[in-house]
Amino acid sequence: QVQLVESGGGLVQEGGSLRLSCAASGRPVRSYAMGWFRQAPGKEREFVGGISWSGGSTVYADSVKGRFTISRDNAKNTVSLQMNSLKPNDTAVYYCTSSPGRISTVVRGWDYWGQGTQVTVSS
Repeated sequence: QVQLVESGGGLVQEGGSLRLSCAASGRPVRSYAMGWFRQAPGKEREFVGGISWSGGSTVYADSVKGRFTISRDNAKNTVSLQMNSLKPNDTAVYYCTSSPGRISTVVRGWDYWGQGTQVTVSS
């Protein structure tokens, strides 16, 4: 089993930045793909981005491409999501996820989930 705990959420003004972190425990995730999803009120959970086990490959949703960056530190069992130029429609609960498989853009492609951290962007 893998336990994931997100941190770093909060309230930020439009155009601002936030950095989310996700700490994994239970077993090393250095061979796992890691990802981020988000869910706004009344909407389905959507893919934000993912990073391969080595960090050599990243995939982003079109809505965040060029603004968000995923990175990982396998020695520390952590993954981060740097969010710049935030917009009000980025407001959502952000979830960290991991899988021993490849990066997937759908929820069912991931095995482990954190509890989420709230990000609110005010206009």
